[in-house]
Amino acid sequence: MGAMATTHERTPYAVAARQLLRETLFGAARDALQQRTWAEITMAHVAKAAGVSRQTLYKEFGTRDEFSQAFVIHEGERFLDGVEAAVREHLGDPHAAVEAALEVFLATAGEDPLVRILLSDDGTGGMLPLVTTQGMPVVAWAAARLAAVIRSGWPQAGAEDVELLCESLVRLAISHVTLPSGDPHATAAAVARLLGPFIDRALG
Repeated sequence: MGAMATTHERTPYAVAARQLLRETLFGAARDALQQRTWAEITMAHVAKAAGVSRQTLYKEFGTRDEFSQAFVIHEGERFLDGVEAAVREHLGDPHAAVEAALEVFLATAGEDPLVRILLSDDGTGGMLPLVTTQGMPVVAWAAARLAAVIRSGWPQAGAEDVELLCESLVRLAISHVTLPSGDPHATAAAVARLLGPFIDRALG
């Protein structure tokens, strides 16, 4: 009897190459932020640091604004991974799930070098608008990810209630990150208490 054939999923070369390119470009941008403000960083700086041409960078992202938003979302991935895990750990208690998720987000953000750069921006560095006045793509992305994990945990929840809750949480989280009012635990508890009746009705 012949040996049973085994197959392994492999990432197509073009996909892997693109992922590597994007990671390299994001890494170059992150390194550049250690030396200068975001307003001072040009696409030429990023491309040169990454070892690619400006044309390659523009082809991948389109414009500097699109690259900026993609960079912020990329950096935010690790925040949302922790948030999703916190929600899943409290599926029996929606109120506790929201509180834990917000606390994880605020605590992680407070320890992140990129967030510290953002928080030190007085409005002239060019970083703060990426999550405030120009932050709708970031808000929409984060809210969609949060909504997906909440829908999987509480399938009985109405779609409109989930969308409203998630966008509100994301906006509140960004507000508390950019203008902290206390430690993550106290802030998360206060927000969860404020939203408690809605959380209980929508997810309970």
